[in-house]
Amino acid sequence: MPLLPRKGVLAITAVIDIALNARGRPVAAKALATRHRLPPRHLEPVLQALVRHGILRGIRGPRGGYELAREQHRITADEIDGAALAESLLLNKVVMPALGAAESAFSAALARINVEDLTHSARGLARVPGEA
Repeated sequence: MPLLPRKGVLAITAVIDIALNARGRPVAAKALATRHRLPPRHLEPVLQALVRHGILRGIRGPRGGYELAREQHRITADEIDGAALAESLLLNKVVMPALGAAESAFSAALARINVEDLTHSARGLARVPGEA
């Protein structure tokens, strides 16, 4: 299970793409969506959330698009993720805590498995030709 929701990963990817491709001019949402094989309608709400949180600046017009709102070293992945996810109260208050509890339970289950137990189980398997 990924540690970041897809929306957070998408937001971080978008900011990095804009940082790499702006070169003194805004990056069009359509170009960004094309590069990442996404429908623009899927990407636009994420970009707007990043603008509302002061991470990106939106520029209107035929040569408009998005650019970083401040220096790269002043924008963190955590801030980007938070901006992307801040839009959903349901996600933040219900889904993410439930998934966090599931991740904790999974981690605890993994902690109960040791190499000795796995080796013991493996010895019980019939040898398959070609396998060690």
